[in-house]
Amino acid sequence: MKREHWTSKVGFIFAAAGSAIGLANIWRFPYLVGAHGGGAFIVVYLLCLILIGFPVFISEALIGRETQRNPFNAFRILGKRKAWGGAGLLVVATGFLVSAFYSSVSAWILGYLVEAVTGNIHQFETVENAGAHYSSLLLNPYWGVGYHFLFMAICTGVLYLGVRQGIEKGNKIFVPMLYIILLVLVFKGLSEPKAWEGVKFIFSMDLGQITPAIFLMALGQAFFTLSLGQGTMITYGSYMKSNENVLGSCVPVVWMDTLVSLLATVAVFSIVFSAGVEPNAGPSLLFRTLPLAFSTLPGGYLFGVFFFLLVFLAAVTSQISAMEPTIAYLIDEWKWKRHYATIATGTGAFLLGIPCALSTSLLRDYLFFDKNILELFDFTATSILIPLGGLLAVLLTGWFWGAQKAIDSLKHGSESTLQRYPWIPFYFKICFKYVSPLLILFVFLNAIGVFV
Repeated sequence: MKREHWTSKVGFIFAAAGSAIGLANIWRFPYLVGAHGGGAFIVVYLLCLILIGFPVFISEALIGRETQRNPFNAFRILGKRKAWGGAGLLVVATGFLVSAFYSSVSAWILGYLVEAVTGNIHQFETVENAGAHYSSLLLNPYWGVGYHFLFMAICTGVLYLGVRQGIEKGNKIFVPMLYIILLVLVFKGLSEPKAWEGVKFIFSMDLGQITPAIFLMALGQAFFTLSLGQGTMITYGSYMKSNENVLGSCVPVVWMDTLVSLLATVAVFSIVFSAGVEPNAGPSLLFRTLPLAFSTLPGGYLFGVFFFLLVFLAAVTSQISAMEPTIAYLIDEWKWKRHYATIATGTGAFLLGIPCALSTSLLRDYLFFDKNILELFDFTATSILIPLGGLLAVLLTGWFWGAQKAIDSLKHGSESTLQRYPWIPFYFKICFKYVSPLLILFVFLNAIGVFV
């Protein structure tokens, strides 16, 4: 079966940017900045992005472009051992698991978008009121499963259309929309009273606030923000033509991803400070603190609608990227037609995600290791499988395929760039072999609580 490819370099950039830009940028990054020292966290994060996020991102894209296969076959081809095929299959399974629980969480975003449009989240007087409304929605099993089904149906519909007509065209629409909405929120937020107090908080540089704990949090964010370790970038890389400039295609994605994180932080904290609410609310920032802010600010209705539309678009682009490795695997290895593979993947992820969607309602009393089902899925994927997948990819590149062979592959299409910047191959070689594997190990150990 002939493999689909992106129509252009721009197609990959928008698709990869859509995958990278998700809840980690618009939800997690702002609350981490708020809870871990403002600008000090941002400085450490950018350093970690250079040392771990960008090299692993390049590594996975190279694996895909070199082999033109899904992660299972790509690992097996470059690793030259059957065991590496098993490692690749683990990466595919990770993406499928992520797509199941990510949809159940993104369902809350879609639900809150509808709540914002209908005006139900713009009448709160206290954080407690906003929290009570949030809790009442999560306790409704029909709300959770219904929006989980609707969100999954939307994402499956995009994927059903194919690589070019679905993923590429969809991201060329969704990503620009996301930026437009984000810029509107930034400009509107900065026009509010006390908004610049939020900007000052974000970019204040008290380097004395940098602690080992902040470093580890920044390290994890730099790794997770680019959708690494779950087969997405290997799969998207496999849709690149063999002579495509990997370096020139990946650098804009990292810039776009970082820009969204920073702009989202500015938008959130200009709103939060103008509303006079606490900036260090943590994970509850999205569903408790911001709705209160929308309730107190002039024009809060439009603020709320635009904000949750922004988060919804980011969730869609990330969800379709999490599902695509499984679809590619079924097409490549089982020789299924894309339509069948897409429907099977969407149906399977929806069914697997139902217990997650019910974990705050009917199944809330079912705990495993003191975690509900959604938390268990999340922990298994983000704390164990994703770091393991990223580690396997960079070890494959640096040690089994070989760092020098990977650099030689990188040179295809990137000759002029590497001639202008001759230090780049050395940087990637050191990161592939030593720096990135070591830092991913720190991410893994921190995630499982070794450093607590």
